[in-house]
Amino acid sequence: MTVVGVSAVRLHPRSAAALALSGAVGLLAFCWPLLVRHDSAVAHSTDAPWLFVLLLILILGVVLAEIAEGGMDAKAIALLGVLAAIGAALRPLGAGAAGLEPVWFLFVLSGRVLGRGFGFALGALTLFASALLTAGVGPWLPFQMFAAAWVGFGAGCLPGRVRGRWEVVVLAAYGAAASLLYGLLLDLSFWPFTVSGTGAPSTLAFVPGAPLADNVGRFVAFHLTTSLGFDVPRAVFTALLVTLTARPVLLTLRRAARRAAFDSPAEFAPVERQLSISLD
Repeated sequence: MTVVGVSAVRLHPRSAAALALSGAVGLLAFCWPLLVRHDSAVAHSTDAPWLFVLLLILILGVVLAEIAEGGMDAKAIALLGVLAAIGAALRPLGAGAAGLEPVWFLFVLSGRVLGRGFGFALGALTLFASALLTAGVGPWLPFQMFAAAWVGFGAGCLPGRVRGRWEVVVLAAYGAAASLLYGLLLDLSFWPFTVSGTGAPSTLAFVPGAPLADNVGRFVAFHLTTSLGFDVPRAVFTALLVTLTARPVLLTLRRAARRAAFDSPAEFAPVERQLSISLD
């Protein structure tokens, strides 16, 4: 029987609750400009994006701490470090090229084999390590970490019964869709910073306190104008990399997972020495 995936990081009730909370907070952090009422204090506050930056940093720290507490052994930590280092080294290779980011296939395939919790941790830590290597630390980093973490998490949620050629098709389609969604979310994260008066056209910029329909229209125009040329190549490139590398990478990861035996709890049995005494 072919092993589809294992749980390299076991999600206990507390860590699962932290993940659910992080999902709600993250969605709010990305979408707050479209959710707040026009007469609320948050809508008119220029500090709101920075508050969400700090909030995401805190929630990511809590989630990763919960995942690590009792759910990640030394073998999982070692594999996480190796894959995060590979991802951090891959990400700068596409710098300067429109949408050619070779790191996303790693999140998809690793999350597929090693599980949701591992995929979440790998996405967040890889983006953090990459930012340190490339001096890419800024207010955008928590949003990038969060979005990448959920790309890895989502890969671990794909149907486990899909095998063979169809598995590659499903993973490639998921990689393309996740890449497009990542670009959309990242646009939402920094779009509020491009308010009117900073040089952005009024038809594209976020207007604090404007009606929902107006800001939705401005965001759609902003996304299509500024980012679609990056998001579509990223999606195509990710799907192509997944298609080309899925079989060898999945095989390698599954072999490593079998050898590590993440799903088998460690058991320590006392060694009993039997001494036979001959009495004359």
